[in-house]
Amino acid sequence: MPRAGLSPDAVVDAAVAVVDAEGPGALTLAAVAGRAGVATPSLYKHVRNLAELRHLVTARVLEELAERLGEAALGRSGDDAVRALMYAYRAYVVAHPGRYGAMEQTAEPEGVPSGDAAERLLNILYGALRGYALEGPELVHAARCLRSAVHGFAVLEAAGGFGLPADLEASYELLITMVISGLAGRGRVA
Repeated sequence: MPRAGLSPDAVVDAAVAVVDAEGPGALTLAAVAGRAGVATPSLYKHVRNLAELRHLVTARVLEELAERLGEAALGRSGDDAVRALMYAYRAYVVAHPGRYGAMEQTAEPEGVPSGDAAERLLNILYGALRGYALEGPELVHAARCLRSAVHGFAVLEAAGGFGLPADLEASYELLITMVISGLAGRGRVA
């Protein structure tokens, strides 16, 4: 019988709290059980194992990213949409480095019930990039480049990887300008 108040969502809440507080390496069933105030075997009524819990954390992060990026892109197009997406993505990673770091980075992690969120996130990126008249493989390449640029900068920033005294905001603005310039050279429509 599942413990009252404990559910798969509550277990994921506890897992996210663990990685937010202690980092992705701290995600264990024992740590989650401790955070939830239950014995470790109690978790097995809600998740099969640590691998499934990692998948559920990934799904949560994808849902949160899709929501944030969707809000940022709403009513925007072209350069404005790309700029808003890049700022929203970076802000999420910097605000939540533990949970972002716990997210599985594979294209389709096995067993991740996140297809809807992952697809929504991809469609948000594609929607912003369509203002540059990109289709098919070129759209995929552009989405990969955009994600790589933001991911790399934000992960380095969250980890304290930028030690030089130059203004970090100026560096990010330059990155955005470089991404937008590269996209504009691909043949933008209004």
